[in-house]
Amino acid sequence: MTLDELLASLFPDGHDVKTDGGVVLGSANLRSGVKALVIGIAERTPVGIDEANRLAAHVLNSLPQGSGPILVLVDSDSQRMSKRDELLGLNEFLAHLAKSLIYADMEGRPTIGILYGHSAAGALLATGLATRILVGVPGATPAVMDLPSMAKVTKLSIETLQEKARSTPVFAPGLSNLSQMGAVHLIWDDKTSLADQLDALLAEMPDGHDRRDVLGRERGGRLKAAEIAERVRDLALQSR
Repeated sequence: MTLDELLASLFPDGHDVKTDGGVVLGSANLRSGVKALVIGIAERTPVGIDEANRLAAHVLNSLPQGSGPILVLVDSDSQRMSKRDELLGLNEFLAHLAKSLIYADMEGRPTIGILYGHSAAGALLATGLATRILVGVPGATPAVMDLPSMAKVTKLSIETLQEKARSTPVFAPGLSNLSQMGAVHLIWDDKTSLADQLDALLAEMPDGHDRRDVLGRERGGRLKAAEIAERVRDLALQSR
């Protein structure tokens, strides 16, 4: 799905969303009458310090001006792997963007990531996975890390990783695998109105408690994460 198609289906009542250098900024009228802030990455743009800084500033500057949800549209490459960005502290800029979205959510602006294209690695962590809820549109192609990069890190062969990916979602890219792990809350139907599906999601938004690990356990994609998190929390409470 292209960005124009996504926007038309999401916002039939109008929007002023623009794309500048791969950065999506604007707002849109929802059917409820509420105005949503819309940000994101388009055209498979890598997220570097400039993109992360622009997005974070837009989020923070919007907080005193409204109370509607913040929608984060995602079609990116990974983080920008340039010497300039790394030397200037790309990890800190990505963390700042993620914390800005989390802070906005805590301040009453529910955040929803909409993954409609590609995304990977730090770019996915700082955008879609930093929102309260991440939904996917069919055709999206996320990857926490592509298999060639994973092979370099783990020192395992591509063939070994491909075999593991067939049975273990953690090793496998793709929308269905991220859904099975609980990272993607739900996958929308692109054959029907996305505005209707957005309205339904907003009406039933879960609270701010992160349930990705629980969803991963329920869906059979991450069997241990929730249990380990619960044990760590219990130990922390016991040590008070």
